Amino acid sequence: MKKAYRFEIGGGHWIFGGDPTILQFISRLTPVKTYFRRSSVYFRQEDRYVPYPLQNFLRYLDPAIAAQALAEMASPQQTVTTMKDWLEQSFGQTLCEKFFYPFHELYTAGLYTKIAPQDAYKSPVNLALAIRGALDNSPAVGYNTTFIYPIEGLNTLAQRMGQQCDIRYGQRVVQIDVDRKILTFADNSCLPYDTLISTLPLNRMIEMTGLSIDEVCDPYTSVLVLNLGAVRGDRCPDDHWLYNPDAKSGFHRVGFYSNVDRSFLPQSARETGDRVSIYVERAYVGGVKPTENQINAYVQAVVQELQEWGYIKTVEVVDPTWIDVAYTWALPGSSWRNKAMKTLENHNIYPIGRYARWIFQGISDSIKDGFFVGSSFK
Repeated sequence: MKKAYRFEIGGGHWIFGGDPTILQFISRLTPVKTYFRRSSVYFRQEDRYVPYPLQNFLRYLDPAIAAQALAEMASPQQTVTTMKDWLEQSFGQTLCEKFFYPFHELYTAGLYTKIAPQDAYKSPVNLALAIRGALDNSPAVGYNTTFIYPIEGLNTLAQRMGQQCDIRYGQRVVQIDVDRKILTFADNSCLPYDTLISTLPLNRMIEMTGLSIDEVCDPYTSVLVLNLGAVRGDRCPDDHWLYNPDAKSGFHRVGFYSNVDRSFLPQSARETGDRVSIYVERAYVGGVKPTENQINAYVQAVVQELQEWGYIKTVEVVDPTWIDVAYTWALPGSSWRNKAMKTLENHNIYPIGRYARWIFQGISDSIKDGFFVGSSFK
């Protein structure tokens, strides 16, 4: 194992925030290290890096753009309906056209013009900090200014949690009879149940139960995560991850596992640092999976682009992974999520966690959900 690159299945899963008791639980199962976020927006066409969040580091932009952005951010707020509306109201037309529109076009696979505003805390709006950042240093803000990660890998945390449970591996549920309370598995075997706690995506749970909701299902996006192990390029940055609004090959974020920790590298490269372990994320409208030929073409395009940027040289490992339900969204005024959850609860099925509750939250908050719901049924 020490001779290989180490990746995550769905990209960088860093543990941020969380209740101190949950962080203590995690640390008791496996030792962790704490990291301070290093992240930037990278404008490919200008070869310009701006620390994240962009709006608090305007001095890295041209003075005329910074001045115009501040004037627009100080304008009176108006009613918003969509995420696009919220972006313009929060950051102004200048910053939106430069970064927020093209980035969210990629990040939401074009849905940002239709979906409701969501997760505003990811990119906090504070005019005083924006003014300060236009002139001088600005403090780190956002939901992940610090994060932790298990020294032995995230898989170790999952495995040690699993050792405390009764887990039946290789048993994929394909149908749920809510009237007879029977689970049907992919191998056609069945199992009765009394109460279910579900972490499956909410839309998938509704499909498997055959229950109907009198409203259109809220949208989601899928993500193709491309893990790469390569010889480190001369211009590879030291950031933990970058936000990319204008990558030619269509990805919205590139992260560097090995910039977070060199344990993601083969042991022979941990001292020299001449290799790099990378994840690249590209979003698609929910469930619209590219063909194998399209994925292969995309992989080649990403490798070529990162080589052109000077981030990598020779590629040694390529590992694309498809995450079907990666990010969940809501349509303006939608009550589908609440209705779906209530319908399941009426049949003794209780959704918990990020995907089952159709919200964005981190690993620690999902573990907290598990403790709360699990203890309530003991």
